[in-house]
Amino acid sequence: MTTRRGFFVGRFQPFHDGHRQLTEHIAEEVDELVVGIGSAGDSHTVHNPFTAGERIMMITKTLESLPITSYAVPIEDLNRNSVWVSHIESMAPRFDIAYSNNPLVVRLFQEADIPVRQTKLFDRSDLKGSEIREQMIDGEDWEQHVPEAVIEVIDEIDGIERIQSVSQVGSIDPD
Repeated sequence: MTTRRGFFVGRFQPFHDGHRQLTEHIAEEVDELVVGIGSAGDSHTVHNPFTAGERIMMITKTLESLPITSYAVPIEDLNRNSVWVSHIESMAPRFDIAYSNNPLVVRLFQEADIPVRQTKLFDRSDLKGSEIREQMIDGEDWEQHVPEAVIEVIDEIDGIERIQSVSQVGSIDPD
């Protein structure tokens, strides 16, 4: 029997309940899941406050409860879309199907002849990384939108103080 492995990529700044629900949905369709941590080289900005290693911790601890094996793999930005999929393939375990709702990502996987499945977005009005980061900066109730493991990691790394500090810097964040 061949293992069916799926691939799901995102920045996960932070990994939130929408991501968790999506991975649970994907777990019903595949035997193993590779989670690609995009923009792995970026951190300490309002747009990308957490390091790849911190995001690996968030994801690994959250996905321990899945009934399938999962892998978290850092993927650094190339800024060359024509070779992006081959870059991912060189960094990640082999996978059979990709999951994304991003039109560019879907197109790039399709051009590489990799099947892509688009999925439902879970509670997208509340579960957006940018909104959760704003709540962190403003001292609002961001914890309600992320798994307990993510709260633990952010507490461990003093992530709230970090994002609040870098939000005051202003011009270092390109987005």
